Amino acid sequence: MSHTFQNSLTHRYYQYALLLGIFTVVYNLGEGIVSIMFGLQDETLALFGFGIDSFIECLSGLGIIAMIWRIQRNPDAPKSPFEKTALNITGTSFYLLALGLFASAAVNIYTQHKPETTVSGVIISLISIAVMWLLVRAKIHVGQRLASAPILADAACTRVCISMSVVLLASSIIYQLTGFGFIDSLGALGLIYLSIQEGRESFEKARGVDTCS
Repeated sequence: MSHTFQNSLTHRYYQYALLLGIFTVVYNLGEGIVSIMFGLQDETLALFGFGIDSFIECLSGLGIIAMIWRIQRNPDAPKSPFEKTALNITGTSFYLLALGLFASAAVNIYTQHKPETTVSGVIISLISIAVMWLLVRAKIHVGQRLASAPILADAACTRVCISMSVVLLASSIIYQLTGFGFIDSLGALGLIYLSIQEGRESFEKARGVDTCS
C-alpha cells in the first residue's frame, strides 16, 4: 500500500469520524426537543430528564468534534482550551441535572404524582437504543482503523447513552403495564446515577484521561 494511498484513506476515516460527531450532535438536539416536549405533555419525569441529558450530550458532542479535528491535524497535540471548556461545562451540567432530577423525584414520590402515560418514553427509548448502538459500532470501526484511543474512548462513552435509554425503556414499560406510580421516579433515580457517572468522566477527560468505565 503506497504512502499516498494510506494518507488518503486515513483522511477519509477522519472525515467519517467528523460526520459521526456532527450526526451525534444533531440527533441529540432533535431527541432532546422531542423528549422534553412529550415529557412535559405526559408529565413523566424520566422522559423529561432524558431530554435534558440529550441537550447536555450536544455540548459533549461539540467537544468531540473539536477533538477529532485536533487529532486529525496533530495526534500528539494536547487538548485545546475549547475542548477542556466544553468538557468542564458538560460535567457541571450533568451534576446539575442529577441534582434537579433528585429534587423532582423526591417531590413526585412525596406527592404520589403519576405520569399521564409513558408510551412516548417507550417509543423514544427504542429509537435511541437503535441509533446509539449503530453509532457505537461505527465509532469503534473508525477508531480501530485509525488506531485512535480517544475515538475508541468516545465509542465507550456512547454506551452510557444506551444505558440511559434502557433505564427509560424499562421504567416506561413497567409503568405502562402496572400503573405503579413510583416507577417513573425510580427511572429518574437511575438517570441520576448515570448522569453522575457521565459528569465525572467528563471532568476526567478534561484533565486528559480519555477513558470511560
